[in-house]
Amino acid sequence: MVFTGFDQNIAPKPEHHHRDVQRGGMRAAVFGASDGLVSNVGLVLGFAGANPSGGVVRLAGLFGLIVGAVSMAAGEYNSMTAQRELFQRELELERRELRRNPHVEAVELSQIYQSRGIPADQARQMAQSLMADPEQALEVHAREELGIDPNSLGSPMAAASASFFAFAAGAFVPLVPWLFGSGDAAVALSAVLALLAAVAIGVGTARLAGRSWPRVVVRQLAFTLLPAALTFGIGNAIGINLS
Repeated sequence: MVFTGFDQNIAPKPEHHHRDVQRGGMRAAVFGASDGLVSNVGLVLGFAGANPSGGVVRLAGLFGLIVGAVSMAAGEYNSMTAQRELFQRELELERRELRRNPHVEAVELSQIYQSRGIPADQARQMAQSLMADPEQALEVHAREELGIDPNSLGSPMAAASASFFAFAAGAFVPLVPWLFGSGDAAVALSAVLALLAAVAIGVGTARLAGRSWPRVVVRQLAFTLLPAALTFGIGNAIGINLS
């Protein structure tokens, strides 16, 4: 945020044109879909390579979907909760320092602005103006010193929900052919659907990150198809004929 004056009553409220990527939902969804696809296509084709009945492959894929989705959601919830608690602790420490040593905190903020090329007198005036409002002072100090946005600490429930449903969606893709068939045809169709899903996830990830999509797609394809080929080969080599 750039400050161009000291009258907070007439300063225009900044508009946000960027996606909120700090709350965890978007990251969890992208990672969840990719991980669901990669893990379950490997599991499904690994079992299929051992040449069992179609029911065994369906059961393995279904349990892989359920267990993986629950595990991902729990992991995201715990991770985001721990992150929020860490941020909240840092914010509370900063709030305490603002109460105890407001002058020191004003000097620190002034020095930050000076390090960015703002003249010393103007930097001091900006710092003093901001320190007049305790909540605004906390927000600015959190952003400038800690790199934390107090209004965007992340939502554990949003991250867990996004992770659960995204993982389930990705894991469901290679399982679809086995709901209606079995054998070599189901193996081939699982691989094709996994390839198409990997391309879609790669393109979506590239668009969100503003990256060149061919490189991201190739990376996603490699991380999807190579593990699947490896597990299928291992299953085929073991050759257990489950019934």
